[in-house]
Amino acid sequence: MNRSMGVGIGNGVMAGALWGVVFLAPAVLLAFDALQLSAGRYLIYGLVALVLLAPRWKRLAPQLGMAEWRGLVWLSLAGNLVYFLLLATAVQWAGGAAASLIVGLIPVVVTLVAVREEGAVQLRQLAPALLLCLLGVALVGYEALVSEHVQTPWRQRVLGLLCAFGALLSWAAYSVGNSRWLARRPDLSAHDWSLLTGVVTGALALLLVPSAFLFNGAVHAPSQWGLFWAVSAGMAVIASLLGNACWNRASRLLPLTLTGQMIVFETLFALLYGFAWQRRWPTLLETMAIGCLVAGVLWCAHAHRAPPAIAEHAG
Repeated sequence: MNRSMGVGIGNGVMAGALWGVVFLAPAVLLAFDALQLSAGRYLIYGLVALVLLAPRWKRLAPQLGMAEWRGLVWLSLAGNLVYFLLLATAVQWAGGAAASLIVGLIPVVVTLVAVREEGAVQLRQLAPALLLCLLGVALVGYEALVSEHVQTPWRQRVLGLLCAFGALLSWAAYSVGNSRWLARRPDLSAHDWSLLTGVVTGALALLLVPSAFLFNGAVHAPSQWGLFWAVSAGMAVIASLLGNACWNRASRLLPLTLTGQMIVFETLFALLYGFAWQRRWPTLLETMAIGCLVAGVLWCAHAHRAPPAIAEHAG
């Protein structure tokens, strides 16, 4: 494994650790609906990104055409607003474990799309890694379904599961599209692309303000609003700003088939944070599931290892 691949994998793991916190937020802020959570998180993300991007704007503006802005709007919707709106709904209606389980299938979806690209590792070489990841997700799902009791009506729970599948498809589309945009525009740094995505996401989040805050009939105490904005700011900086920056760097350094596998760490860290929030250790099945997920990613990384002569030349 050459140095750039190692750095890419490290950034992928870090992105998963940072993104895992978003699975906790809907559980912590049960008094607020998914629309409010999405608006709060991305308004702050957009504001922070705008401040950080301002010094670079004169240099970046001439490099951006209508195609780039359309791409940024599409990526902001698929990877941020639509994804998190569906995810937050899934966590609150179907439970955090079920949402983590379904979203944990993203590596499989992304990898199955990526194997068709020129030069990609063949599916038969990735099959053992994919099967390990699927086994890990199945173990997590079985444990969650037999131990977690979701306090929502049956129909709402079914809709929550459908929202989780919608989040899965939305983020898989974002992952593939974002990797292709980064490859298409190597002159734009991954950090600048992340900040541009944040600014566009913030602008789109302004459209949610009337429904989320102005015409929402729910009443909340000042202390609840304080917690809401604190958690929203935490998600904006930790998950959106830092997490996206790490992910963009990983996407630039890794092939798409391996990038897809890196997303499994979001599920892994979401589960670990969930255990900490519930103040318990993982069960035997959950421990086995984590082992399968990690082993699957390492196996996939091994499948992408360059031959010694190539690795030495690349270094």
